[in-house]
Amino acid sequence: MSTDAATMRRFDAEIRTAVTVRLVEQRLLKLFSEGKLFGTVHTCIGQEFVGVSVARRLTDADTLFSNHRGHGHFLAYRRNIKGLIGEIMGKSVGVCGGRGGSQHIQQDGFYSNGIQGGIVPVTTGMALAHKMKGTGGIAVVYVGDGTLGQGALYESMNIASKWGLPVLFVCENNLYAQSTSQAQTLAGDICARGAAFGIETAHSDTWEWPALFAAMEQSIAKVRATSRPLFHRVDTYRLMAHSKGDDNRPESDVQPYRDRDPINVLMREREDDAAWRAMLGEIEREIEDAVREADEAPWGDVEQEIAAGVWHGRRGHEQNHTGGTPVPPLRWKRAQFEREKCVASVRKGLEEALDTRDNVVIIGEDIESPYGGAFKCTQGLSAKHPARVRNTPISELAIVGIGNGLALRGMIPVVEIMFGDFMTLAADQWINHAAKFRFMYDGKVRVPLIVRTPMGGKRGYAATHSQSLEKHFVGVPDTRVLCLNHRVSPALLYRALFETIDRPTLVIENKMLYGQNVSSEPPAGWDLLHTDEPFPTAWLRAGGGAGAEVTIVALGGAAIDAEEAARRLFEEDEVAADVFMPTCLYPFDVSVLADSLTRTRRLVVVEEGQGFVSLSSEIIAQAAERFGAQGLGCRRVTAAPVAIPAARPLEARCLPQAQDVVHKCLEVARELVHH
Repeated sequence: MSTDAATMRRFDAEIRTAVTVRLVEQRLLKLFSEGKLFGTVHTCIGQEFVGVSVARRLTDADTLFSNHRGHGHFLAYRRNIKGLIGEIMGKSVGVCGGRGGSQHIQQDGFYSNGIQGGIVPVTTGMALAHKMKGTGGIAVVYVGDGTLGQGALYESMNIASKWGLPVLFVCENNLYAQSTSQAQTLAGDICARGAAFGIETAHSDTWEWPALFAAMEQSIAKVRATSRPLFHRVDTYRLMAHSKGDDNRPESDVQPYRDRDPINVLMREREDDAAWRAMLGEIEREIEDAVREADEAPWGDVEQEIAAGVWHGRRGHEQNHTGGTPVPPLRWKRAQFEREKCVASVRKGLEEALDTRDNVVIIGEDIESPYGGAFKCTQGLSAKHPARVRNTPISELAIVGIGNGLALRGMIPVVEIMFGDFMTLAADQWINHAAKFRFMYDGKVRVPLIVRTPMGGKRGYAATHSQSLEKHFVGVPDTRVLCLNHRVSPALLYRALFETIDRPTLVIENKMLYGQNVSSEPPAGWDLLHTDEPFPTAWLRAGGGAGAEVTIVALGGAAIDAEEAARRLFEEDEVAADVFMPTCLYPFDVSVLADSLTRTRRLVVVEEGQGFVSLSSEIIAQAAERFGAQGLGCRRVTAAPVAIPAARPLEARCLPQAQDVVHKCLEVARELVHH
């Protein structure tokens, strides 16, 4: 289309923004040829007017989540050329200090991440936060037609529609998913996908960009006015390669789109226009100033964070073996808390949080009354707090993603995953989103997300509902993994968690533990001590601390068997054992074992999960490094390397039992005596 003078005047600012995006993207490609960029970039050359059409009607109350091809979206909304170029060049002047790079950008209400589909549930959670807080803001998410293959999108669209959330789904339909034509990947109609969920749809293109502006303005206004989702398809075309140089499309396919590209049309129409040339010169100078500033700036820094060890320590400001903040001395105190059923204590902790903190939200499958969750941990809570305890569809990925979005917008979401086995469905949201946001956004955000889930067997639920999968979630930086045991009050642990939550935290609740009493009353002949920290380790200390011959570490529900084993060892074999029951699995600090293990030099670790590359392996490795491997006898008690069977005797054969712990303790004790 040719552009008349009135249209040029009316959309002068928008045209300038679109041209700025084009020139920045071209300069980034040139920076690669100059050897000044590392990694890759995904330019939006040809698609600039999509981001401009959206940003022109957003406010600072809104949030926008973009994807791997997000430079144009960022520039249109935040207009920070220096921050973007500095970021992609990896310099300290970058908007995220060089940590995020091209695909991971955050400023004010703008966010981006490069995982296809994963950003959609996060945006849906942001929309829920807007609605609950009454901000008047909306949440916008950009997806490409390639993302139409992701289930996360459809889980989120379903929830956004059912809950009436102010989400604008913008689908940039550029006909390719990286190198694969849409003809090979897409069945059915794009807009019909929104309609299937009862979501209103709109359809525009970038070649008739004034009409796109009008239609997008209407879409944004409608989402804002109705607090309902809307799906807006924008047909467009990517003129350059998927990333910096991997284009296999025939030139004969690309050239027609290059000819009709609106910015190319404007460039041709106004090549002799002095005002146009002056505008181009101003933009180019601004870009070169940004390049020069980034070139002269130092690299982004991670040394301070590594040295401080803030996100890897046991108590939150903590452990650093390379010169950061020193670890406070470890102190033990006598354990004292109310005896009650574990399930009641969990419920009490959640209820207290809802009662005292208006930003706490609990979501999950079947958690509302009267059902109250598969294990009844939330029974009665929805009756008391109906707006903040909410049932969800069977959409584990989406609900953890919604939790991420809520957390990024100042809420404390608690997501219940009905069985820990189903955490595999939500792993992307945990590993690639929750765990990454704080660091890759240069510490500008926090993700106070709590995910609760029951794990463990011994209830006859068989292979897919009985696993202990915690080892797959420990070791992810910027996260914490906690587990309940019968010697620490769940209510007090949850109180501490809500008071200190500063990172994504996974809480594992052993299924067999729910019906057990939690108690601080030790058996005769033992003391029960706790470390003086928010997430304590319990120490069942034998004989007042003088006579233990074996140190046992038991994780989660295995603590019940370990304590029974310690009783049998003492009564039947006259072997005294200390039993340590940590609630913090990651990060784990082996120094809690120092008083016992330096004397016994015998270590037995009990966990219900698989033994290969496991928590027990890590604990033994830390013990060997910290206390010396010479003369250290170690054993592990773990699940058999098979899927967990349903039949009771078969299940019992495959999961750790008290007698297995007794056997390993005697084995290691006799081995060292023999040597």
